[in-house]
Amino acid sequence: MIATIHPSTIKGNIQAPASKSSMQRACAAALVKTGTSIINNPGYSNDDRAALQVIQQLGATVQIENNRIIISSKGIHATTNEINCGESGLGIRMFTPLIALNNFPININGEGSLLQRPMQFFDAIFPDLNVKIKSNNGKLPIQVKGPLQPANITVDGHLSSQFLTGLLMAFSAAQAQNVTITVNDLKSRPYIDLTLKVMQHFCLKTPHNNHYEFFYFDAASQNAAQNVVVEYTVEGDWSGAAFLLVAGAIAGNITVKGLDLDSVQADKAILQALMDAGAIMSIETQQIHIQQSSLSAFHFNATDCPDLFPPLVALAAYCKGTTVIEGIERLAHKESNRALTLQQEFAKLGVTIKLQDNLMLVEGGNEIKAANVSSHHDHRIAMACALAALKANGAVEINDAEAINKSYPDFYHHMNELGAIVSLHH
Repeated sequence: MIATIHPSTIKGNIQAPASKSSMQRACAAALVKTGTSIINNPGYSNDDRAALQVIQQLGATVQIENNRIIISSKGIHATTNEINCGESGLGIRMFTPLIALNNFPININGEGSLLQRPMQFFDAIFPDLNVKIKSNNGKLPIQVKGPLQPANITVDGHLSSQFLTGLLMAFSAAQAQNVTITVNDLKSRPYIDLTLKVMQHFCLKTPHNNHYEFFYFDAASQNAAQNVVVEYTVEGDWSGAAFLLVAGAIAGNITVKGLDLDSVQADKAILQALMDAGAIMSIETQQIHIQQSSLSAFHFNATDCPDLFPPLVALAAYCKGTTVIEGIERLAHKESNRALTLQQEFAKLGVTIKLQDNLMLVEGGNEIKAANVSSHHDHRIAMACALAALKANGAVEINDAEAINKSYPDFYHHMNELGAIVSLHH
C-alpha cells in the first residue's frame, strides 16, 4: 500500500491508541493467572492479535465482546506443537519462556523481520533452566522442550529487557522459590517496571526488585488470589501518542486524550523532548494540548526508550540547529536497522543525519522536500515519514505504508480525522 501525505495543518481532539506493551503483558499475565481475567480497552494491532492467538494455543479461552476481552485460564497447557508469534519482538521473547513450561517439544516461529532478529539469549540461558533448545544459529525457528525449572541465573540485560520480562513471567508461573535472576547492564528499565506492575495487578507471584541488579523470588510470596476475577484496563499508548504529539508540534493545534501521566511506559519521555525543543504544550490529567510553534534543536538520551527515535527524528527535522540523540546502539535489531533506515529515508526528504559512535546528529530547520520514501516494512518509520510530510514543500509518498498495522492500525485514519490530507492506494 502507498500512503500519500500532502502538506497539511491539523486540529481537533484525538484519543490515544491502546498500548501494545500493556496489552501484550496483560495477555501473558491472564494466561499465567488461573481463573478469569477481563481486559478493558484492548488493542487490536497485529502484535495484540498475535498475543491473543498465542495464549489460546497455550490453553486459554478468549471471548471478545464490546470493548473488552474475557480470558479464562487453567494454567499453561499447550494445545499444539507449532506456535507462531507473528512479527512481535516482545511476543516472541515474552512467550518463549512460558511455552518452555510444557514437557513436550514445541516449535516457535515468527514472520517478517522477526526471522532476522537475534534469539541467542535463549540458547545461552535455557540449558540452565532444564529446557532443551534447538535454534537456527540464534535465529528463528527455535524448538524448546521443558518443563522450565527456575534456578539461579545471570542474564545480560544489554540487548533487550523483553527477554527478562519472559523469564519473570515464567518463573512466576512455575512458582519459583528462593531463586535469583541476576541482571547485568539492564536497558529499558521502565519496561521492566511495567512488567512488574502488570504481574502485581494480576496477583501473580512477583519478585523483589533490587535496583534492577537482581530479582529474587522468595518462598513466602505466593499468588495472592488465583481465582479472583481480575479486571485490567489497557493504558493509552505513549509510543503511538508520541507521533500524534510530534505531529501537533509540527503542524497542529490538537488535543491528545487518554494518556496516563503516572504511567511507567518508557515513551512518556517524549514530553521532555518536546519541552526541550520549545513546543507549546498544556499538560492536564487526562489530556495534552499541543500546537505548532518555533522549534529549536535539543539533546536527548533515548537509551531507555529506543522506540522514540523515529518520532524524535521527525521532530528534529523541524528544529533549527543540530539535534543530538543518544542510544543508537539499541536500534540495530528492530523491525529494520532503524539508525540506517532513518538516515536513508530522511536523506530523501532533504534531512542530513550523521551517525557517530552511539549518537545520531540530525540537522534540522531546512525545507523538507517532496519525495518517495519506503517504510522498510517498519511501522515506526512509516509514521515518522508521515510526520515529516506535514510541512514539506510537496506531497510525500510512503511505500509499504501498511506497516503501521503492527502497532497503530488507525494511524492514517486518525491523521485524516485531524485534518491531514492522506490518501491510501494500492
